[in-house]
Amino acid sequence: MSRTRVVVLGAGIIGAACARELAAAGFDVAVVDRAGAAAATTSHGEGNILVSDKGPGPELELARLSRRLWPEVLAALDERTPGASRAAEWEPKGGIVVATTPGGADGLLGFAAAQRAAGVRADPLDAAELRAAEPFLTEDHTAAVHYPEDAQVQPAGAAAALLGDALAAGARLHTGREVLGAVTRGGRITAVRTTRGTLGGDVFLDAAGPWAGELSVRLGAPVAVRPRRGEILVTTPLPPTVFHKVYDADYVGAVGSGAGELMTSAVVEATRAGSVLIGSSRRRAGFDDRTRPEVLSAVAAKALRLFPALAAVPVMRAYGGFRPYVPDHLPLIGPDPRLAGLWHATGHEGAGIGLSVGTARLLRDLLLDAEPALDPAPFRVDRPAALGTPPDGAPAPAAKEES
Repeated sequence: MSRTRVVVLGAGIIGAACARELAAAGFDVAVVDRAGAAAATTSHGEGNILVSDKGPGPELELARLSRRLWPEVLAALDERTPGASRAAEWEPKGGIVVATTPGGADGLLGFAAAQRAAGVRADPLDAAELRAAEPFLTEDHTAAVHYPEDAQVQPAGAAAALLGDALAAGARLHTGREVLGAVTRGGRITAVRTTRGTLGGDVFLDAAGPWAGELSVRLGAPVAVRPRRGEILVTTPLPPTVFHKVYDADYVGAVGSGAGELMTSAVVEATRAGSVLIGSSRRRAGFDDRTRPEVLSAVAAKALRLFPALAAVPVMRAYGGFRPYVPDHLPLIGPDPRLAGLWHATGHEGAGIGLSVGTARLLRDLLLDAEPALDPAPFRVDRPAALGTPPDGAPAPAAKEES
């Protein structure tokens, strides 16, 4: 009996996680990327695995599923290949959200109360508890909440580990192979045309991150995924200075905003190597990848309000990347009703690292027609906010029909 052939379009962490789940479930999996594995958005992120920034609703449920799965997935990697999970640099360090104004305190404490009602651990900290947890944090704060479930990975390393496990289970990787369009027969996609020939399959998964919208146009079924850019500063390695993921209460509003103009908030965390990552910014700039000094300056200023001692610390480098933004802030996970055989796993914006393993599990359940781990309806592709038109407003090119 032949196996269902799945072609995963995109080798970032979403594509890697999906490839791993599907290969382990017995699908015949091929992963295709125009560049290399984890070479774009995944390698330009912070590696956040967060429940702290999500209010009650479907994204929080997906985040909670993913947080439960991450330790299980990493343990499974080591079962197949001892030590494979070390590349992920798993750090269940927890997060602390800090408010610095009375209004911010009211908003933070109300938000945390709603999360607790949804099952999230969100523990208010008094001044002494906060000082013990983060001794270098500013004393100018009005409220703080500890989220022990927040964690961090090294994103490119985590993606490589997931993809390596997929390959060990029989998946194949094709890099340097850009998808140009679809080949269809009777309303079903049967192959993709690439810069290195045609690749056939039974299921085609658009997991191209910020480029998923552009790719969906080429495939003839546009979705409303657009890039949203963010920048990060990286300090030189320091002695232990930041012990949790620490961010100001404005971050939640920035994540949930649909504004196109620049939005910044303080997000500060240390890496295993000792460098401190300082973010974050959000702005819609298309695929303009130029780093803006004024954005970096605004990010640094917000971070110094939380950690004044960082003012004397040298910045080693700065980098930016694109996040896959959808207007209703929910990812697309599931089949495309307009073109049989086309599926989507994209639109996670800045939460893709954390949500990757939950997304992959949900996708596997749907493809196997099994009871899903959570309700997939909020992530359906045919909801109004998810369907889109090409970026320039032009009609999508017609897919090539097989004769």
